[in-house]
Amino acid sequence: MRTIRLTAALGVFIAFGFATSVLGADWDANAFKEAETIDLRTIGAEEGEYWFPVWVVVIDDQVFVRLGSRAAERIRANQTGAEIAIRVNDRLFDKVQTQDAADYVDRVADAMAEKYWSDIFVRYFSHPMTLRLSAS
Repeated sequence: MRTIRLTAALGVFIAFGFATSVLGADWDANAFKEAETIDLRTIGAEEGEYWFPVWVVVIDDQVFVRLGSRAAERIRANQTGAEIAIRVNDRLFDKVQTQDAADYVDRVADAMAEKYWSDIFVRYFSHPMTLRLSAS
C-alpha cells in the first residue's frame, strides 16, 4: 500500500513538474530558430479556440511570422486582442503579444526565402500581415 501511495505521489509530482515547465517556459528567440513551424492560437467569437501552423523566422533576436489572408483575418478577429498563444516544439507560451511589423516585411520575406526552400512559390501569395511576437 505504501508503494502505491509513493508511486502515485511521484506520478503527480512528475506530471505537475512537466506541466509547469511547458506552461511556464521562458521566452527564448533561439527556440524558434530551428522550428519548421509554430502553432498560433486565436479565439474566435463563434468557433472558439483555433490552432493553426505558420512559418517562423528570427531576426535580430526577435521572432516574426508572415501571415496569409485567412490567418491575418483570424488575428484581426481574435477575441483576446493582440494576445495569442503559441506552441513551439514541446513548449506552450500562453500569453504572447503580437505587434505589427510592417517595417520588417522585406527582411522577414528574405529570411523566409532563406529558411524555407518552398518559399520560391509561397512568396507570390498575398501576405497582408507580418507580426513580431513577444512574451507578455
